[in-house]
Amino acid sequence: MKKRMLLIGLVLVFSVMFAGLASAHVTVQPAQTTQGSYEMFTVRVPSESKGTYTTKVEVKVADDVTISRVEPKADWTYELKTDATGKVTSVLWTAAGKGLSQTEFTDFHLSGKVGDTAASITWKAYQTYADGSVVEWTGGEGSDKPASVTKVNPKAAGAATDSHGNTAGGAGSAAEAQPATAGASKTPLYLSIAALVLAAAALVLQLAKRAK
Repeated sequence: MKKRMLLIGLVLVFSVMFAGLASAHVTVQPAQTTQGSYEMFTVRVPSESKGTYTTKVEVKVADDVTISRVEPKADWTYELKTDATGKVTSVLWTAAGKGLSQTEFTDFHLSGKVGDTAASITWKAYQTYADGSVVEWTGGEGSDKPASVTKVNPKAAGAATDSHGNTAGGAGSAAEAQPATAGASKTPLYLSIAALVLAAAALVLQLAKRAK
C-alpha cells in the first residue's frame, strides 16, 4: 500500500512539472519594450497537434505598433495585410513544405516602431494545421489560449532618440539589444522549473520515508 502511494505521488509530481511544457503557446518577445523605440519582435510558434502539421500562422498587428520589416525565412512565405493608410495590420506566414510537426517549433522576426503613447501591445495569433483545425491565441491572461502581450514602459522624460528610436547614450540598436532582452525574459521560467524540481525532490524523499 505504501509503495502504491509512493508511485501515485511520483506520477502527480511529474504531471505537474511537465504540464506547462505540454501546453506551449504562440508567444512574441520581448516581454517588455519602451515607448517610441524601434524593436525587433520574435514570434515563436510551437506545433502541438499530434499527427498533423502547422502550415500557417497569422499574427494581428495592434494599433500600438507599426511593423516596417519582415525577415525572410527559408521554407516559408509571408503575406502582409494593410489598411487604407498602408499600415500593416497582420502578417500571414505559410509553409512551402509540410510545415512544423508536433515536436518542432520555429521563430519569425519582425521589426517596427512602438507607439509613443503605447501602454501594451497585444498580439493575437491564429495557428492553422494541415487537418484544417485552427487554434486562436486570442484570449486574455490566464485563459487556455492567451494572446501574447508585450508590456510597454514609458520613455524617460526628456530622453533624446536618434533616427532609429534609440535613446542617446544607449547600448545600441534594438537588434543588438535583443539577445539580452530575450535571455532576461526566460529567467522566471528557469527559476520556476528549479523550484518545481526541488519541491518534487522533497516530496519524493518524504514519501519514501513513509513507505519504509
